[in-house]
Amino acid sequence: MAVSTHMQEPVQATPAGIPACRFCARPLRHTLVDLGMSPLCESYVTLEGLSRMEPFYPLRVHVCDGCFLVQLEQFVPAEEIFTEYAYFSSYADSWVEHARQYVEAISERLGLGPQSLVVELASNDGYLLQHFVARGVPVLGVEPARNVARTAIEKGIPTRVEFFGCELARRLAAEGFMADLLLGNNVLAQVPDLNDFVAGMKLLLKPGGVLTMEFPHLLALMNENQFDTIYHEHFSYFSLMTAAEIFARHGLELFDVEELTTHGGSLRIYGRHVGSGDPVGPAVPRLLALERAAGLDRLDAYRAFEEQVHETKRRILEFLIAARRAGKRVVGYGAPGKGNTLLNYCGIRSDMIEFTVDRNVYKQGRFLPGTRIPIQHPDRVREVRPDYLFILPWNFKDEIMRQNAFIRDWGGRFVVPIPELKVYE
Repeated sequence: MAVSTHMQEPVQATPAGIPACRFCARPLRHTLVDLGMSPLCESYVTLEGLSRMEPFYPLRVHVCDGCFLVQLEQFVPAEEIFTEYAYFSSYADSWVEHARQYVEAISERLGLGPQSLVVELASNDGYLLQHFVARGVPVLGVEPARNVARTAIEKGIPTRVEFFGCELARRLAAEGFMADLLLGNNVLAQVPDLNDFVAGMKLLLKPGGVLTMEFPHLLALMNENQFDTIYHEHFSYFSLMTAAEIFARHGLELFDVEELTTHGGSLRIYGRHVGSGDPVGPAVPRLLALERAAGLDRLDAYRAFEEQVHETKRRILEFLIAARRAGKRVVGYGAPGKGNTLLNYCGIRSDMIEFTVDRNVYKQGRFLPGTRIPIQHPDRVREVRPDYLFILPWNFKDEIMRQNAFIRDWGGRFVVPIPELKVYE
């Protein structure tokens, strides 16, 4: 069974001043949420840069009334964002373990071995492909960020330092790099030209090959109030319904889907060339029905989200103001992109959160974009003994609370702001 689509033919022009959907080109007339002005969330500020101007851009989220793709306008070329990048996947232990489990499962499911080729798009520092290498499966990474690609290459993982699209896919295919497994984790959201990217996947996938993509689930974002996962580096936010339409437009069908707990609730979709395998599994129509029951194919479902976000901001500020008035010390944990969205939207500066700490040595000694909150080494938590440790990467809260359980020695408590502010006693 093929996934049905209902989308109309793309609209080729929009009225002046109204942006167009990056997939179907319809005018974007509807807003999901407006988070005001914000800097690029991965543009960490150096000590020398503190005296320089920092650009801010609108962080307004649109929803298309044709294909229901939730999206931002693109204000900055992808080359400016991703050529030098601050996110190294290997610093999150649970994420590396998630990748290892995936490699083990997909290798068994597809029978991958020395005769296979695995290509990962946005392969980062080799956090995932290293597990295929350990199993003797040939790999190729594609990663546009020079600094993180360098780390992968030093691990012995072949990596092309380029942006992916049709042009690169044709060159790789001509060189013999056709993928038995083509994968990408948390990259689809970061692609400004969706049609070129997915069309490139079609070109690079072997006739009997399989693709898998992981991305945060729009339904989880809305149900769990995950507005901080919205930032300029994430151009699009996907339901299964819309993802299926995008892939179908380019001759690829989604035949299976898994719901994951990663990043607050993600999907792992399985795709292939249309008509190249067994019937579509039951998980796909089941989840499509769930999304439609939640109203993701109707604009009404999107209209209540903004007030929910406003109330979350008010509660976070109420907590921080009360804590600081009581003389309590609040220190952040982590310097993730999502944290920068939350802090800038709420207007939180170092008078509320003194500093934050991060395991990523690339970020240490720098400052958060916009808020200019200092980023320090995690050892500073023991030295300062804060009353509250404010966890910004809430999707890793269990791992972080285990690693920092020692704050209870002096009565310290953890604070997690999303989906609603909670203090762990």
